[in-house]
Parts: sequence; structure tokens; C-alpha cells
Amino acid sequence: MSERPGPTVTDAEARKVAFGAFVGTALEWYDFFLYGTAASLVFNRLYFATDDAVVATLAAFASFAVGFAARPLGAVIFGHLGDRIGRKRCLIITVTMIGIATTLIGVLPDYLSIGLAAPILLTLLRLLQGVAVGGEWGGAVTLAVEHAPPERRGRYAAMPQIGSPVGTLLSSGAFLAVSTLPQEAFDSWGWRLPFLAAFPLLGIAVWLRRRVEESPLFEKMLEEDERASSPVREVLTTAWPQLLIGAGTAFLGVGGFYLITTFVISYGTATLGLPRWLMLVATLVAATVEIVVLIVGGRLADRYGAARVTVLGALGSILVAFPGFWMIDSMAAVAVVLGVTLVTALLSIPYAVSGALLTELFPPHLRYSGVALSANISGVASGFVPLAATALLALGGGSSVLPTLLLIGIAMITCGCGMAAPRFFVERDRVAAARTTTT
Repeated sequence: MSERPGPTVTDAEARKVAFGAFVGTALEWYDFFLYGTAASLVFNRLYFATDDAVVATLAAFASFAVGFAARPLGAVIFGHLGDRIGRKRCLIITVTMIGIATTLIGVLPDYLSIGLAAPILLTLLRLLQGVAVGGEWGGAVTLAVEHAPPERRGRYAAMPQIGSPVGTLLSSGAFLAVSTLPQEAFDSWGWRLPFLAAFPLLGIAVWLRRRVEESPLFEKMLEEDERASSPVREVLTTAWPQLLIGAGTAFLGVGGFYLITTFVISYGTATLGLPRWLMLVATLVAATVEIVVLIVGGRLADRYGAARVTVLGALGSILVAFPGFWMIDSMAAVAVVLGVTLVTALLSIPYAVSGALLTELFPPHLRYSGVALSANISGVASGFVPLAATALLALGGGSSVLPTLLLIGIAMITCGCGMAAPRFFVERDRVAAARTTTT
């Protein structure tokens, strides 16, 4: 089933939808990233309390990993529902789920208050966060793209992507603010404030999403009864090449990001002996620059096509991988910040156009499912990248060469999949014609 031109959508409506998608994804990532910070600062001591600090930290990070493991489940559930009952309804459900789960974490009693129930309930709430995030991004991108004029899909599909670095900045800033409290106040109530802030933010996100109209393409499918009876199964059985290619094109933007942030923070502090504040500043500067790259990348997709921009970003990442790590290895503060920022900027180019590319791989009746599954397959694989980089670091005797080669390998996968993607685009001829007409 190929996509046919739907009702005319104005730029004003497309901007409203894209902004609603951005706010929702920013809230989702804010909530999701909060847990990671709290796992290392709070949960290991207050919820997974043992006499062994290492065991407590491992348990806290295990609960953190549950969120990643649950994301494909969210992709399956909300991919099916999004292609059956509508994109808008599912996005209201996902943003409500993660907002409520995050707020409940903020009021959850600790281990000393309710014993073993505390870590169990905390892990269950993290599971709900993962399910919600797994269904969020695919729907947000799909809704933004299907509301956008064909010749400007790239810029509007990039809007949900901006939610990730914004969520990173907000969550880091929130914990930085409460970390100035005295230790006793921080442990008793201070750490809860960033989680409780999710509730008023949830109200804003739901209000914005309720104002957005359903996708005109979905309404047309509903009117003509062209929905798939089992979209997830159909994607897995008939569109698995697109699924794998889509996951490959998204791998660098997610897996590479975790390598240059999560792994590099550990590498910089534990191996190089750099101060933690310097590595955090480098990450925050990189996230700020990433926002600009995502905006520019979306416009490049409109002009040159998402696949070409993906290949360009992957090749650029290959070229800067070693220079970037050499700057970090120099241990000079300015060079460290520049190295992290440079690599992040290049690998963010494929991430900027990931939404535009993935939505072109799947027809409308399978789009929510296909996009969500592709992104979350990549996300699960990316969750193991810091672990793999750490193992390679140990294998190489503390040298950054092998982790750098891992980054290059990830970039090569994205480059190859980006080159292969256009032959699977379901609407490339119509979109190409629209671009030609506008230029």
C-alpha cells in the first residue's frame, strides 16, 4: 500500500503538531534520563540498600536497564494501537503514562520505610517508563511527518529529535540545582523535586497534544478501512529488510551518543583521572550544540534527502573519531570539551534525519509500528555500547584505540544502511517530484 496525497496541510498546522511532538518527547526524555542520574546518586543508597556499595550500585543500574529492555514492548503495543486506533490517542496515553510513573517515583517510600517493596515498586515504575518511551518516539515522528508538507518533512521530523538533548539538559540542570542542598535534605526530599516536577509538565504536554488534530492520512485510512489487521506481525513478516535497515541507520545517533557521553564520562574520570565536573560540562556543551545540529540537519534532509544526509554524517563521524579521542586523551580542559562536542555534532547528523528516513521506509498502514520497532531495536543494541566499549578499553590496556574503532564500526553500519535505504523508500518518487517542483 503506497501513500497517496492526503488533505492539504498548512505550515501553521504542521508547526503546531511538530511543537506538540517536541514538548512531549522532551518530557519523556526528561523523565527517562532523570532515572539514570538518580540511580547513581540516590537509588543505590535509599532503595537498594546493602552492606556492599558495589552490589547496591549494580542493582540500581540493573533497574535502570529495565527501561531499555521494556522499550521494544512499548513499540509492539503502541505500534499496533497507533496503526489501528490512531497516532494522537496513543501519544496522549504514552506521555500520560511516563508522567504519572515519574511522579509516583517522586513520592515512593524508600527501603527503610517499606522494605523490599521499595525496590520492587521502583523497578515496576521504571518498566512503565520504558514501555511509554518505546511507544512515544515512533508516534511523535509519524504524526509530525504525516502533518507536514512533503517538501518540508525533514525539518518537522527533526522536531521530536530535539526533545532528547533538551530532556538531557533539563534533567541534568534539575539534579544540579537540588545537589546544592545539604546531604540530609537532599536524601530526604531534595532528590524528589525533579521527579515531582514531571506532574505539572505532564499537564502542559497533554494540553498541547489534545489540541493537535489526528493525522489526515490515518483518518483517510480509517475512512476507507485500509488499516492492517495486525501491523506488527505484517512488519515482521513482510517489511523485515526495512526494519533492519532502519535500525542500522539509527544506530550511530543513539549508540554513538551513549559511547561519547556515558562511556567517555567513565573513561575520562576513571582512566584519565579528569574531574567529573569537566566531563559533565563537556556533555552539556555537546548537548547544546546538538540542538543546533538537529535543526540544521532537518533542513538538509529537505534539500538533499534523508539518506544522503545520513551517509554524510556517518562518514564525518568516521573521520573525526580518532581526532576526537586524541583531544580527550590530551586531558586539556578545552580540548576535552571540544573533542566530545565535535564527535557528538557529527554523529547527531544522522540522528537529525532519522525520523524523516524511517517514515519513508514504511507505508502509512504500517508506519507507526515500523518506525517504533526500528528505533527501539537500535535503542536496545545501543544500550550495550558503553559495556562493549568498557570491555574493549580493558582489552586494550586502557588505550582509547579499541573504543574508537567501535565508534567507527557503528558509523560504518549506519553508512552502509543509509546507502541501502533509498531502494526501500515507499514514496521516494512522489517526494522527489515534490522537491523538484518547489525548487
